[in-house]
Amino acid sequence: MYDNVCKFIAEEFSTELATWLLGEPILLTELSPKELSLEPIRSDSLILKQSSNIVLQVEFQTQPDPDIPFRMADYRLRVYRRYPQKAMRQVVIYLKKSNSELVYQNTFSADKLHHEFEVIRLWEQPTELFLNTPGLLSFAVLSQTEQKTEVLREVARIIDTLPQRRVRSNLSAATSILAGLVLNKEIIQQVLRRDIMQESVIYQEIVKEAREQGLQEGRQEGLQQAKQEIALNLLQSGMSVEQVVACSGLSEEFVQELLLGRLQGIKEVALNLLRDGISIEQVRRYTGLSQEIVQELQRSLQQ
Repeated sequence: MYDNVCKFIAEEFSTELATWLLGEPILLTELSPKELSLEPIRSDSLILKQSSNIVLQVEFQTQPDPDIPFRMADYRLRVYRRYPQKAMRQVVIYLKKSNSELVYQNTFSADKLHHEFEVIRLWEQPTELFLNTPGLLSFAVLSQTEQKTEVLREVARIIDTLPQRRVRSNLSAATSILAGLVLNKEIIQQVLRRDIMQESVIYQEIVKEAREQGLQEGRQEGLQQAKQEIALNLLQSGMSVEQVVACSGLSEEFVQELLLGRLQGIKEVALNLLRDGISIEQVRRYTGLSQEIVQELQRSLQQ
């Protein structure tokens, strides 16, 4: 979720991002990871932008990741192979404060190979930097401040002054999500207008993903339930556990549990019948239990 929000900010406000990271408002276009290699490449938190003479790589991280140094070196070589004439700026941006040494690591070394990249820890960045740049407002609450609620209120005030409603809704939604890293939900809901957030592309995408996930979980739950019902029917027909496993695709352990549960349920039925005065022979025929088991149940009632 945080990856998607940061990618959205980078897409919508690429000029502001370039001004922050490159020092000038360079017009950047998207660079697809597919252009760098035919091999699979991790891209869920990756942002690649380019101009005519520079490539900007940004990775937003909520947690320390020991693989980042290697990834930075790997990408630098990939970009050099594809665009040897272009300079490259690589920046890892940590969103959530951490005491891990990994958030300070900015080099990769292997034998004689040595590569350096930049690391930005948002909690060390001045708040004013983001408050003065509309496209980066959503990062302000994660910056160097102890007054995070007040900063969030200031961000909300600035957002309300922006002329375009679409920009206001998108920034409100992005701010709400990122603020969740450092503030509780109740405070965020009190400060930011939910009605305008619901109009945002980010909000709608999250709702869409939630619905799709819910449908997927529902399908999986339905499939599992169907398998259980089939397995129970097969067990009731007299099939062995091994045969039921082969037919249903369920694990042997799970089928054993179903068998045990089914047996327990049948025993409960048998006990109720015995309490009602039904004979042992009738209970045996009705439930399919052996005479020995029904007799044992009868003795348990007499104790």
